[in-house]
Amino acid sequence: MAEDEFEDLVGRPPPRSAVTAPAPRYTRRLSDKILIAFHQACDQADFEVAEELLHILERMLTRRPVATDTNRRKNLESLVAAHERLWLLRHPDNEV
Repeated sequence: MAEDEFEDLVGRPPPRSAVTAPAPRYTRRLSDKILIAFHQACDQADFEVAEELLHILERMLTRRPVATDTNRRKNLESLVAAHERLWLLRHPDNEV
């Protein structure tokens, strides 16, 4: 919001911190957000959406990395665990 717009809305200038505050930074990677959405879809028994999110996540994690990824093993373990969860939810009679 521009300084002039704020002043018009409340009749006084904005506090200095409101004008100079830096833009918010993203704290989670996109792959983390997709994994969270996958688990939410599973929780809501929307397995079709969960599967699509899992395919997107798989494409992201298995393509050739641009930079060295120190969390690659952890990411792939999360992907395998997500596949297992979806399979177990779709086949509840076959639980180990």
